[in-house]
Amino acid sequence: MLNEDWLRKKLRLALEINSRDGIDQVGPGIWRLGDARQGPVILARSLSTLVRTPGILDGFRVKGASLRVITPKPIDQTAHPFAADIEWLPLQERFAFYGDGISFIAPQGNRPEETPREPAKPVYGPFADDFRTVLLPEYGHINLTEAQASVFQSLWSFKGEPMRAERIMERAGLDSDKPIDVFKVKSRDKGKPGADRPLMAYRELVVTVQRPGLYSMPCSAG
Repeated sequence: MLNEDWLRKKLRLALEINSRDGIDQVGPGIWRLGDARQGPVILARSLSTLVRTPGILDGFRVKGASLRVITPKPIDQTAHPFAADIEWLPLQERFAFYGDGISFIAPQGNRPEETPREPAKPVYGPFADDFRTVLLPEYGHINLTEAQASVFQSLWSFKGEPMRAERIMERAGLDSDKPIDVFKVKSRDKGKPGADRPLMAYRELVVTVQRPGLYSMPCSAG
């Protein structure tokens, strides 16, 4: 049986990912391995999971940096499965096993140009139907992680009514103490273009009453 922890660590070494970056599980069978050459690297057990729910990757896009996605390649998969700004690294084709290690196989030639996927249109107020994108006049489209989307979706469900943090986070299915926790910029991402945009969206949309510890999202009222 494949030791997945070993695989993740060896892939990091093959892509020269800085050892200070940790490995984060961002969904079932999906991990962020860290940043290689200033670009995020995502590993997924299954390509079909990402193809069926493309919004999963929106939260990892960083302006001015590439997004790399590693998955096994299905036998019948011939076309590039993602938008043009995402580089797909099929595990069988772009990595080679040798001894107790893995090496990265650099691409040959350029990939044909493809049409970028349009940002999801707002359905719930400024949010897309899966809450993975929010559109604000001042900032434009902002991509959100799954955890950030869950917090906004939880807040939306209370229809503008002020609510305590623990109830919001319970409905979001998260262990953090406060809604803002999942919007804080991690130390490894500080200084990266666009890294603070989800936090800007949170501060724009969420009203906090500190003393009683209540949170509400006025745009969901009514």
